Amino acid sequence: MASRGLAPQRRQPQFRRRVRITLVDDGMRSSVLLFLGFALFGQPASREYFVPTHRAAGIGAARDEMPEETLEARTALMIQTQTFAILREPEAVAGARRVTADSKLQPLFRSAAKRSGFPQATLEAVAYLESWGDPKAESPSGPKGIMQVSEATAREMGLKVTRATRYRVTRQRVQVRSKSKTPKYKTVTRKEPYTVTVRDDRLNPARAIPAAAVYLAGMERKFGGRDWAVFAYHCGQGCVAHLLDLTRAARGIPKDQATVARMFFSASPVWNREIYETVQREMQRDWSPTYWFRAMRAQQLLALYRRDPREFASLAQQYKSEFNPGRAPHRLTVWLTRSDLVFHTGDDIRSVLGAKLLVKAFDRPEYFGYSLNIPPSSPLDLEDREKGAPVAIGALVYVAFETRRLFDQLNQGRDRFRPLEVVSLVEPEDYARQLSEREALSHVSGQVFDIDASDLPPSEMECLRFVLDDLGWAGYLGFVDEGANTLHVGSAPAARDFFTSVFEEAAGARPAD
Repeated sequence: MASRGLAPQRRQPQFRRRVRITLVDDGMRSSVLLFLGFALFGQPASREYFVPTHRAAGIGAARDEMPEETLEARTALMIQTQTFAILREPEAVAGARRVTADSKLQPLFRSAAKRSGFPQATLEAVAYLESWGDPKAESPSGPKGIMQVSEATAREMGLKVTRATRYRVTRQRVQVRSKSKTPKYKTVTRKEPYTVTVRDDRLNPARAIPAAAVYLAGMERKFGGRDWAVFAYHCGQGCVAHLLDLTRAARGIPKDQATVARMFFSASPVWNREIYETVQREMQRDWSPTYWFRAMRAQQLLALYRRDPREFASLAQQYKSEFNPGRAPHRLTVWLTRSDLVFHTGDDIRSVLGAKLLVKAFDRPEYFGYSLNIPPSSPLDLEDREKGAPVAIGALVYVAFETRRLFDQLNQGRDRFRPLEVVSLVEPEDYARQLSEREALSHVSGQVFDIDASDLPPSEMECLRFVLDDLGWAGYLGFVDEGANTLHVGSAPAARDFFTSVFEEAAGARPAD
């Protein structure tokens, strides 16, 4: 799909094609339509740098004035990618059982939905995300109960939280002054006040669930959309009121389409920057801009549990990391398995070169947008360490392309793009285990790469992180910070064909004279 903000070149006729891709974040079972933009073959490459014809729709610079069909596809993908955030939690399965099958809770959800007009399925999804259906849940930050209501919001909802002062009597023997050499003591009695909660409706589902339903229905009327009401439940009404005002005044958003999805996907470092910066602040605080997407995925997952609890449990099992017991720390620990760690020695790396399981990374920094700076302090020859799986090289090329074209839009020729510095590709296990880096072992797969961003200008670093986030929300890749300045990046299993196609295209590309 054509998009604004490409590297300077004459526009060529293009066509759209729908591609069905199965997302790893949907357990590699369900699928959604992912719209990819394919320029017509034969379109001349940029004279400045590599421009792939295989492109993901609505990513980076292509977010500008996103068409409705692309927005729908991006929204569906964003909802699907929330599966990891939900199912990696230890309480995911037990919580689904409580919310959908508890004989005491179900009548409460049904009656609350009927009286308030707020859908039962969405109300249950909020309870699931907030507490995993636990009526006694307490957050360290203060919210309590199945709907995780703060005390201030409880008062707004009409829930009572009543406290009383009690006194405890303590007795202590203390030494008193005495002229004699023998110490003398007396017993001192003290009354110490303390506070007890004598009533807290937040911990009573029969009160908390109906109150939350009415509260959500009220916010839906106030903000003009159920999506904004769900968002406000997590972010707060002040946060949502501010973002809604910005969205209604934003460039490229019709006033009758001021939705949470439009807000989220209609801002970047380049345009609607005030929305972008506000979203970034809220993301750093508590990830609340993703909450509506997460609630929609929770709603889908609870429906799956109702249909087939065993399938739900099987799906949840796919989000358990083979390397980290308990909660998976990030997507790459789920996507990469022990069977992917195949390069145990330098000889293993050298033995597969003819089979093209590993290929040498392109070394044309100005054309492909990255440079190789692999540290030579290794038992391997440097040439062997400058290799990776085709999917890793394709992902690297694509990240550099999207980062550069977004940077070009942001800078408008004021600054020159600095090629991304790649500091790690494949590593043999015997070397990776010597390193102190947290993610070093995953390099034994050849499917990941590390970028050192310490020397990037702030504006380019901003573009790089935005592109990585964008590709992550669309289900293409995952990344994690490895130390203060290094980004560790890997492809999602469902996107490996796409990135391999980018690699193959790049391998046949030639810079224009």
